[in-house]
Amino acid sequence: MSALPRNVPASTDLHAVSWLRSSYSTGANNCVETARPRSGPGAGLLAVRDSKNPAGPALLFSAGSWSEFVRTL
Repeated sequence: MSALPRNVPASTDLHAVSWLRSSYSTGANNCVETARPRSGPGAGLLAVRDSKNPAGPALLFSAGSWSEFVRTL
C-alpha cells in the first residue's frame, strides 16, 4: 500500500478543480482556499492553498485529518 501524497509543489498541477475561498476571507487575500481533486495526485483528498499565492504549493489532507485539524483550532 502506498502512502498518500502530502502536498503538490504547485496547486496549478491539480487540474479541473474548483477552488473555494474561506467565508472568513477578507478582500486582502489573507485566507485559504480549498478544493477536492477528482483525479491525479490528490484524488479523494482535500487540497488547501494560500489565497495570496494561487500558483504556489497545496497541502493535501484526508477528510478525517482536515476535520481534526479544524476542530483542534
